[in-house]
Amino acid sequence: MSDEKRQSVCRWLAEQQAAMVSCLETLVNIDSNSYDKAGTDAVADVITGWLEDDGIDVRRLPRPDSGDILEARLEGDGSDAASGHVLMMGHRDTVFPTGTVAKRGYTQEGETAFGPGVADMKAGLVLNLFVLRALKRLDPLPFPVRVLFTADEEIGSQDGTAFIREAAAGARAVFNAEPGRISGNVVTGRKGGAAFRIEVEGQAAHAGVSHADGASAIEALARKIVKLHALTDYEAGVTTNVGLIDGGVSRNTVAPSASAQLDTRFVTNAQRERLLAEIEAIIEAVEVAGTRAILTQVSGFLPMEPAMSEGLFLRYQAQARALGFDVDGEFTGGCSDAGTTASLGIPTLCGTGPVGAKMHTDAEYCRLETFVPRTQAIALTILDLIDNR
Repeated sequence: MSDEKRQSVCRWLAEQQAAMVSCLETLVNIDSNSYDKAGTDAVADVITGWLEDDGIDVRRLPRPDSGDILEARLEGDGSDAASGHVLMMGHRDTVFPTGTVAKRGYTQEGETAFGPGVADMKAGLVLNLFVLRALKRLDPLPFPVRVLFTADEEIGSQDGTAFIREAAAGARAVFNAEPGRISGNVVTGRKGGAAFRIEVEGQAAHAGVSHADGASAIEALARKIVKLHALTDYEAGVTTNVGLIDGGVSRNTVAPSASAQLDTRFVTNAQRERLLAEIEAIIEAVEVAGTRAILTQVSGFLPMEPAMSEGLFLRYQAQARALGFDVDGEFTGGCSDAGTTASLGIPTLCGTGPVGAKMHTDAEYCRLETFVPRTQAIALTILDLIDNR
């Protein structure tokens, strides 16, 4: 790609700061909790309108329960399609309940924006939109560029994961626009995670009259929790945490039932497989005669192993330096959809959105001055993939 075209992209994006902020305000002021299909679809409606106004092809797949899946495409001229497309990703859902916008919608103080989902990750959605719009203004690229907008990442991407896998199949690179770190860095490695529900069945009995006739589900669960927590290995980066428990009928009844919710984190896919096998063995073991336990996985993210980001990060870092800002890579214990694509063996970079912090809290914010340079950096990295495969 010629320097003239690279400069053209950068110039156009440099002029879009106000438009980017306006789009961010619009998206933040739409409630889009993960369970609010109408809200996440309203965000999709707005994004679709913006893209269609710019002549960009948008495909929408209706979903019965979750928010619809949205994919925007620049097909390219096909001259290098065999080496794969570039995929940018982002999720439209937030953790904030419907009605939050009415209480505290988008606000701005200087170069800092506040509001529900302003950093995680509506700013990232806007960044991806403007990268695509900038590339649309060039001659067709030799390979396709796609942007996927899902709607259930905050609750484990149970619906979205299949579409992410499909959209990423055969890709040469993936950029996931989760918020940039407060340091200004991008994310080059993430833990994976899996959440489970544990249900234990026992046998009720009067705690005073016929205690021996009972089989305490609470006791069985407690014994399992001790074993589950013993799987934590800080040095290896593996953690297990039972964060919620429930059970029993009354103080003077041997508990006939109990349940718990288990969170697990791991660094590699090998750790994940080993950990799941260990958890299954603990759940299958009979801790108290007359009890039995059932394990159900309710959500899960694969890890983004650092090896899958190395080459792509070096490209991004070089483009950032050419633009005048320094950036490094960071590892984080949080999960994201980047783990899905990295685990497919696709070079993946995460945290490419504008810089933000205090996500999932009322104080969440986005640093607006990072919009243009980080959008330029992604656009230039994509262009760099043309000449340096």
